[in-house]
Amino acid sequence: MMPPGRADGVEPHQEKTAADLEAVFDVPVRISVVLGRTKMPVSNLLRMDVGTVIELDRQVGEAVEIYINDRLVARGEIVLVESRLGVTMTEIIKAA
Repeated sequence: MMPPGRADGVEPHQEKTAADLEAVFDVPVRISVVLGRTKMPVSNLLRMDVGTVIELDRQVGEAVEIYINDRLVARGEIVLVESRLGVTMTEIIKAA
């Protein structure tokens, strides 16, 4: 038996609103911002102390990566808001 709607059983596309997502508003997600990466031997890691500088693979001003639950979703820039660091999104990555 075909569901109500079109004769071929396919429902017409309906626009979704923010209210349609209300059921997932309280679902926690993990957001990570990657400033850069580096590789080093464990011996160098063990010699680190307060004030040690770690050189990353990014330049000053280069975009950072924004991950949600380990999935790359955007790139952005680091910003200073009052006395806290934040990130502003500059590019949203389209799902492939």
